[in-house]
Amino acid sequence: MSQEIDITRRTFCIHACQVASCVALGSLAAACGGGGSSPSNVPQLTTVNGTVSGGTVQVQIDSSSPLATVGGATMVRASSGAFLVARTAQESFSALTTICTHETCTITGFDNTNFVCPCHGSRFSPTGRVVNGPANAPLRSFATSFSNNVLTISV
Repeated sequence: MSQEIDITRRTFCIHACQVASCVALGSLAAACGGGGSSPSNVPQLTTVNGTVSGGTVQVQIDSSSPLATVGGATMVRASSGAFLVARTAQESFSALTTICTHETCTITGFDNTNFVCPCHGSRFSPTGRVVNGPANAPLRSFATSFSNNVLTISV
């Protein structure tokens, strides 16, 4: 009941290459995933401008600022770079690098609790601690001080 199939060497090689290509593309797509999922609906951080003064960046905080209340967060841009900033207590702030420790993507999202990397979904607490990966190292932090509604970030 077996039936012999007559196939040329050329036809066999063509089909074998097609199968190998499909397997390789599937493996490549899985490898590019980086071990996490990209968040699609995480709100983007608002951006405020900071002023460079010596080795510091200063940010004026008024009632309309995203940092006006505890739990608020924003991205501060200045000529010396950008920072993720969160208000962690009435008189305390954290300033962090915007660069994810997983694959150096720029972090742009905040889900009202954590900073979120748009590339593979790593989440970081407002103090830079890894909440969930694929990142496994915390974000670099910068010293801050707050006086007279001005936040100062030491660069």
